[in-house]
Amino acid sequence: MFYSKKLKKFKDIKHCFFSRKNGYSVGLYKSLNCGRGSKDSKKNISKNLSFIADKMGVKKEKLILMNQTHSNKVIEIKKNNYKKKINADAIITKIKGMSLCVLTADCVPILLYDKKNKIVGSIHAGWKGAFSRVIQNTILRIKKNNSNSLIYACVGPCIGKKSYEVDVSFFKKFLKKSRKNKKYFSKKKNNKKLFNLRSFVSDKLLELGVIVDHIKRDTFKESNNFFSYRRSSKLKQIDYGRCLSVIKLV
Repeated sequence: MFYSKKLKKFKDIKHCFFSRKNGYSVGLYKSLNCGRGSKDSKKNISKNLSFIADKMGVKKEKLILMNQTHSNKVIEIKKNNYKKKINADAIITKIKGMSLCVLTADCVPILLYDKKNKIVGSIHAGWKGAFSRVIQNTILRIKKNNSNSLIYACVGPCIGKKSYEVDVSFFKKFLKKSRKNKKYFSKKKNNKKLFNLRSFVSDKLLELGVIVDHIKRDTFKESNNFFSYRRSSKLKQIDYGRCLSVIKLV
């Protein structure tokens, strides 16, 4: 379990970036796999989510999970919509006790808190979502409630730059959007590049006036602590688990 130093200071919120430890799943999914979309036993996933609900001090139905599709869609969780299927890659709420969750296995989990207006949020930011402005959309949605905001964000464990090899077409896609994006890439042999997803995501938050801190952990390298889609693919495993990050208003 990992915590933001900045978010930890606030008594009116509770948060955690859960690792893959302390759960009930076995094999590829050992042990705290929370990915309902994985091929893991539904019973074990349910027990894992119960463990997290207990740690967060909420009933399991108050763990709000998204059906994540690498989109830029943001949904505000209200009293009448939290039980429906939530097709989004970012959620925000003003309701106390709603635990907003984000599933990741290399993508960036971002937890948000608007101190002035008592709004929390979570973002699933892979390269596709970040590229298509999911971060900007979420911050603007929070500011829509009240432009006089003071937003803190923690950028959680994700794939590190040294582990994130991409091809030239990926690099050119970013360059086409802005020449400034060149700074997020460095050369690697065989015409490949290394992409700094953490830095790309962090800068999007900073550009919007958000106060940012980090949990600088590499999900690809730290197999004992985190699930990783890319690591599982390289090992030719048939599936992979997902870690959960959670925030709520107390």
